[in-house]
Amino acid sequence: MTAVSKLSGGQSYVAGEHSFLAGLRPQEAVAAPMSDVIDLLRVRYGDRVDLAVSPDAIDPEVLPASLPDAIRSPRAAEPDTAWMRRTNMVGINVRTVGDYAGVVRYALTLPAASDSIHLLPIWEPGVVDSLYGMASWNLNREFFSDDWQAVHPQLDTVAKQLRAMSNLLHVMGKAVGMDVIPHTDRFSEMALGMPDLFEWMRLDGGRIVDHADALHVDVERLVHAWAVEQGSAAGEGRVPGDPATLFEMAEVDRLQLLFGEPGDVPGRTRRRVALVKQLKQAGYEPVPATMGVPFRGIDVDPGTGVMDEHGLSWLEYVMTRPQFMSRVFSPLARFKLYGRINDNADWEIDFSAPRRHVWEYVCDHYGDAQRVGAFDFMRGDMSHVQMRPDGVPDRLDEHYDILGAVKSHIRRGVPWFGYFAESFLPARDVFGYGEELDHLDASLVDATLGDLQSTVVGSAEFLRRFRRYLDDLATRRCAPSFTVGTGDKDDPRFDEFYRAGTEARWFTALFLPDMPSYVGNGFEIRDVHSEPVENERYTKLFVFREHGPSNVYPSKARVGDHYVWGENDPLFATITALRLYAEEVIPMIAQTRTRWLVPPDATARRGTAVWTQSGPSPSHVFAVNYDLESGSGYFGIPALSTGVVLESDFSTRGEVAATDRRLMSNGFFHRIANLAPGEGRAYRVVDGV
Repeated sequence: MTAVSKLSGGQSYVAGEHSFLAGLRPQEAVAAPMSDVIDLLRVRYGDRVDLAVSPDAIDPEVLPASLPDAIRSPRAAEPDTAWMRRTNMVGINVRTVGDYAGVVRYALTLPAASDSIHLLPIWEPGVVDSLYGMASWNLNREFFSDDWQAVHPQLDTVAKQLRAMSNLLHVMGKAVGMDVIPHTDRFSEMALGMPDLFEWMRLDGGRIVDHADALHVDVERLVHAWAVEQGSAAGEGRVPGDPATLFEMAEVDRLQLLFGEPGDVPGRTRRRVALVKQLKQAGYEPVPATMGVPFRGIDVDPGTGVMDEHGLSWLEYVMTRPQFMSRVFSPLARFKLYGRINDNADWEIDFSAPRRHVWEYVCDHYGDAQRVGAFDFMRGDMSHVQMRPDGVPDRLDEHYDILGAVKSHIRRGVPWFGYFAESFLPARDVFGYGEELDHLDASLVDATLGDLQSTVVGSAEFLRRFRRYLDDLATRRCAPSFTVGTGDKDDPRFDEFYRAGTEARWFTALFLPDMPSYVGNGFEIRDVHSEPVENERYTKLFVFREHGPSNVYPSKARVGDHYVWGENDPLFATITALRLYAEEVIPMIAQTRTRWLVPPDATARRGTAVWTQSGPSPSHVFAVNYDLESGSGYFGIPALSTGVVLESDFSTRGEVAATDRRLMSNGFFHRIANLAPGEGRAYRVVDGV
């Protein structure tokens, strides 16, 4: 049996009839032997597949711009980042698909309309193995695929497999994005090996007793003394005789001296834990990251403290003057990007004094990551953080926002490199000071996640946000997304958002060509959870690796190591039918602008919305009933020419009633008799003459 016949949808895929393996469930895709996957891709794409995994193409030191056109990014010809305003993005937590080979496997189930893939963080994780708590700049070795190396022996490092994955996704027509994170694990190799890059504090008796601006100098002395006592981990050479010489060493040499070879993860971890113990015994810790106004001013949360497997005690922290969204992320530390006022006596940041070497450090490392992974865009983590009490200043420079600086740095050589923001467009002064879109525009954001995913379809809040996003889309540089679902919201607290209305979300996201969209992997087959289920069924819980009820974060603990995909076959069948229909329609509307005929009702008195394309000859009309409890009843579609007829072409409910299959104008509007609760329906515009 050939690879083509083994995989559902293989025949139509290799024949070019479909852009994806229609009907292949994601759990079946990620379980397929990599040899079959590669054979299938060869039949579809020919020599480009072997070129994508050739030694030169997978060399992380080779600039992606020098790769042959046949395997370069599908966005390589773009002059700027405007494409991000129209992209349909899929977020993939690599842990849920296993490894980089799993990303390629899963991508076979994604149609051409899903034209960009965002990878959750790819670096070695720290505390509770959180992907967002980077322990080092080394790539996460758990994403290495033995199965793929067996097929292609030259893929013998995780960096080569990352590059090969990106090359193949590019061949498949997908742009690929990385997470850019402005913080690390609080005791990362970056923090321990470069204390100057972070803010530090000293504790005594469970209290913060010092957080002076230059406290990192004391930490450097302690790190040096520890290194002298322990000896070099590099196996040869001596530890420099003074802290200044140690911290003037090249970073790669210093980290090797302190912790050991990059490939020796257990050895490096032991050294790092030993150094952490030394610092904590002296009371020194990096200041934890915060979110939400007022950002600054923390204290120990009384009564907290847990012991980890290394015998280290960990306290929790709280804001001293908390407001609505104030949060302290105790496991994380933010890069220290600015100086401090009055020796940090009052936790005040001097935004007029950027610490340029820190900015350069962050930009250079993410620039290196872009080269290794041949990435086309970044997803900025915690993009909503705006810590200036006066909001966006009236004069901006290159040190306004670190995420925007990373984008600008990479764009010097990759002009199409875009920026997708993790921000939720709340009311003023909720996550940061001032209006969030002002901050996003000033930060050079192209598109942002928004927060439709944390509302129930058809609710007053859903309709209000949707309408506001359309207004913002028309007036701002940063484009809000129509987000279907995210890994960030895929945990038991948010089950109510996905019990109904999923088909309406997908329909809208696909057929609004001038609005970006986002969906996390697995939402096409996600089960309906009337009650919380085991953590293995939530992608959010694969950001961490907590096991057992007695650990630090028991609500995040899992018993098994493998993500359990949904079994919602009716939903998957509907989404598959929708994707196949979109294959026919999207090429006709992809470059159009939307013309609203019945816009979403911000007052929530009406649950319907209808749109078409601007211009004299629109091809389709799309209608949705976001009310999940009641049919729409009859309503009119105004502003269409009386000379056109609307012929039903697709419905998320399948059959369309005879009264609604062919809509004629009554001289005032085209009349729809009824849309079922949550139904999305498409009509072809035909000449009625």
